[in-house]
Amino acid sequence: MDQGLHPLSLIRTQERRYEGAPVRILIIPGLNDSGPTHWQTWLQTQYRGAVRVKQRHWDRPDLDTWAARITEVVDSASEQTTWIAVAHSFGTLALAHHLATRPRQAQGQARIHSALLVAPADPIKFGVDERLPRHGLGIPSTLVGSENDPWMPLTRAQLWATHWGSRFHNLGQAGHINAESGHGPWPWARYKVDQLVRDQQRQRRLERAHPLELNYAI
Repeated sequence: MDQGLHPLSLIRTQERRYEGAPVRILIIPGLNDSGPTHWQTWLQTQYRGAVRVKQRHWDRPDLDTWAARITEVVDSASEQTTWIAVAHSFGTLALAHHLATRPRQAQGQARIHSALLVAPADPIKFGVDERLPRHGLGIPSTLVGSENDPWMPLTRAQLWATHWGSRFHNLGQAGHINAESGHGPWPWARYKVDQLVRDQQRQRRLERAHPLELNYAI
């Protein structure tokens, strides 16, 4: 140790060494994209550096193609990037497939660390029921369902939350939780994403902490 440095000064020096890319929000829309009045579009404006996954063909819900597009966007970022995914409808299925097929903790690659899954579409409607993971997603997640969602019965939304190890939140009579059901600016979604951001920032601080910092915390 440099005898001229106070331990707390050394901690701050170490912190600067371990500064990485910020936590970033990954918006994953469903079929036909999320329009200008959709809550996902509003949410994207709330976070600096937020990125939308743009499918080449929004009207062709192909599981492999959509999941591969998520991988392309994630891999285009710095390997230190911590992504938090916010997926809607068929986008949640594409995200689940991406997480199931991407190698865990891939070295030298950015990856998604947590997710908010809103109004997932029923995989049966798209013939992909047997292709989705049933033993967890490998990341913390919250799944939000609706009692009158035309794209997914509440009981099946709860079942998929169990399959994926997600916390489940029943939003009540909320339709497909989109612009048509009145979900434009949606502070509750911002609140939940803020929670996920804080959780990831807390985890990163622990991972980067210098031993002296942990000693001072005891």
